[in-house]
Amino acid sequence: MKIESLVFHHISMPLVSPFETSFGRETERQCIIVEIRSEGLTGYGECVASYNPGYNYETTGTAMHILKEFIAPLILGKEVKDAPDFQYRVAGIRGHHLAKAGVEMALWDLLGKRGGKSLKQLFGGMRDKVEVGVSVGIQGSPEKLVETVTDYVNSGYARVKIKIKPGKDVTYAQAVRKAFPGIRLQVDANSAYSMDDAESLKPMDDLNLLLIEQPLFEDDIWDHHKFQAKFNTPVCLDESIVSPRHARYAIEMKACRVINIKAGRLGGLSQGVLVHDLCKEIDMPVWCGGMLETGIGRASNLALASLPNFILPGDVSASDRYYKRDITNERFALNKDSTIDVPSAPGLGVTINDESLKSHTLAKVVVN
Repeated sequence: MKIESLVFHHISMPLVSPFETSFGRETERQCIIVEIRSEGLTGYGECVASYNPGYNYETTGTAMHILKEFIAPLILGKEVKDAPDFQYRVAGIRGHHLAKAGVEMALWDLLGKRGGKSLKQLFGGMRDKVEVGVSVGIQGSPEKLVETVTDYVNSGYARVKIKIKPGKDVTYAQAVRKAFPGIRLQVDANSAYSMDDAESLKPMDDLNLLLIEQPLFEDDIWDHHKFQAKFNTPVCLDESIVSPRHARYAIEMKACRVINIKAGRLGGLSQGVLVHDLCKEIDMPVWCGGMLETGIGRASNLALASLPNFILPGDVSASDRYYKRDITNERFALNKDSTIDVPSAPGLGVTINDESLKSHTLAKVVVN
């Protein structure tokens, strides 16, 4: 398909409630919506880079620069066959996976619309609905955390992930486990600890957690191997897995027992599928992480999570968990069994609310 034009929308959307992790507190979410036109069709993607470089080094500012100055010239006016062809074209750009992934998502949307197939069908997904959970930001006290978790459990979420950081970890997790002895519970550190902290986290082993996510530095796989050896609870890697190659490193080093797959972090949905397949070969479970996506990114996550080895519930919460007003006409709702339906319409399976997109846009760049 010949790429005729690209549009990049830098948007900012207020969150329903503040979201705090070990690297900061957000009251609004910024990202870049990618729009690609080809053969009378328009495909949409979401670059999940945020305003600040807390999760990784990419920001909306760096992503816009890479998208406009480097990625767009490689595909504009050219015939791009599919996702592997796109990955080949951008291979000379080191890193900047969030930017690459936003464009690749839009290409998948185009491919699905052109062929009349949903992303689930294109990926070979097996599920019409996927199990999901909710991610709860750091709260001011264990009591406040339990109160917040209670609200989500009453809303129907059967799996809860709580963010932790030094000083707000073991006692907080213990409080939630005491209040909810049977809930599927996991914790996420977002690289807030070092090996020196391992002993202080050992009580986590007594809480029957699904996993401890990314306790150590984002670029460290070897120390996660040493950390995992100290714990019965499975370690899950997120930030450390930036490619299928890094997933292989982690597997061979026994650095984790679970991998969180985020297409943005890996550089594209195609790379997420590759990591899924690699883990499936050795029976290592994976799950789909979230980046506070709009309906565009949420739709792609649901399609990805329909693959068979996404055994654990993902962070693909309902739309109303984050936004009162989304930029898609479709809103994703939580089913009674803590699942969300996978879109079945061609491409991503969502349509854009142009008025909402415009109202949330800070800047717009057109490349044609």
